[in-house]
Amino acid sequence: MRVCGVELKGNDAIVCVMALENGLYDLPQLRVQRLSITDAGDAEQVKKFQFSFKKLMEDYQVEKVVIKGRALKGKFAGGPVGFKLEAAIQLIDELDVRIVSGTFVKTALAKSQVGIDFRDTGLKKFQQTAFETVFADFETK
Repeated sequence: MRVCGVELKGNDAIVCVMALENGLYDLPQLRVQRLSITDAGDAEQVKKFQFSFKKLMEDYQVEKVVIKGRALKGKFAGGPVGFKLEAAIQLIDELDVRIVSGTFVKTALAKSQVGIDFRDTGLKKFQQTAFETVFADFETK
């Protein structure tokens, strides 16, 4: 099963796809590591973002998406664009979308029996949170 971890940051959806087969983790190289939107107030751009995300998931045969949730209020609250992107992803019928908290991710990583050094993954530094999110999802199964 292939799962995509997503971190929503500003106008970007940063992604990392991971698969677990025969006890081995696989991180396929994606053609894009982030999908962006310039004007979240424009319905056409939101539809284009949703289409692009759906197409990326289809192309890499992703069955499940795990989004790292953001606070609704307070110092670390997510912005309105991020919540729009989150909704656009959640409304893709073909995907099983789950939102997890930062606490869930930290707890799962702390309990993990598998130690993966992020520097050895070959991913870009900005993908670390998306990687940790998808890895935490695999570790809780």
